[in-house]
Amino acid sequence: MLISIRHVSRYSYLEPVSYTIQSLRLTPASFEAQRVLDWEVRVEGAGPALQFKDGFGNAVDLVAINARHEQLAIEAGGTVETSDRNGVVAGLAEPAPRRVFLRETETTRPDAAIRALAAAVRGPDPLSRLHDLVGAVRDRVEYVAGATDARTGAAEALAAGRGVCQDHAHIFIAAARTLGVPARYITGYLVLDAPAASDAHHAWAEAWVEGLGWVGFDVANGICPTERHVRLAAGLDAGYAAPIVGSRRGGSTEKLDVSVEVQQQSAQQ
Repeated sequence: MLISIRHVSRYSYLEPVSYTIQSLRLTPASFEAQRVLDWEVRVEGAGPALQFKDGFGNAVDLVAINARHEQLAIEAGGTVETSDRNGVVAGLAEPAPRRVFLRETETTRPDAAIRALAAAVRGPDPLSRLHDLVGAVRDRVEYVAGATDARTGAAEALAAGRGVCQDHAHIFIAAARTLGVPARYITGYLVLDAPAASDAHHAWAEAWVEGLGWVGFDVANGICPTERHVRLAAGLDAGYAAPIVGSRRGGSTEKLDVSVEVQQQSAQQ
């Protein structure tokens, strides 16, 4: 599938900002399930980006604006060709050892309820048990937009019984790790049948399955990633994989508008 993506984040400040620095994980990698045909990251007013790979293998653009400004626009986009590999992620560089993805974080720290959820999964093999875990999380946590925020942890979302794709992924990751299964958080994009800007930017999880390697689990949709998914960045949780992380000097109050357009393109295009 050919997929075009345009992701724009616009910050506006009530007071002028004198300096901004941003760490951008907005460039997808090519691997067996996806091939990046063209991609560009642009930041208005910024100097040349310092580009590097972080400890999880994500491409990072470090950009700075060392001048007075009242707005900041970050745009990323391009074209990606995808194929359905039943969720198996192969062909990616893996700088971090698998055991790193057993580490708890503030938002993936399990409580007794998450441990019980994990202990209850059944299946004849590890892959079956992970699919069972997907169903268990979906049954316990209804998708409700706006029910949680970026600081909500897995235990809190499970207790509330409501959340979004971030929460589904965090709960799955926390539960998988209690079973001794390395798991990581993935940000990306999703082609929707009925496009909705708020949902096109998506999150899911990947877990290590012996004999298969890393396998993706889109808990919010109850499936493994398909050709409709574009994988962007990975981390221990949503904070580590966040597409945009930065700081500024000045601008005590900010407003953020985000627009994400993800569309399937015809083969001719």
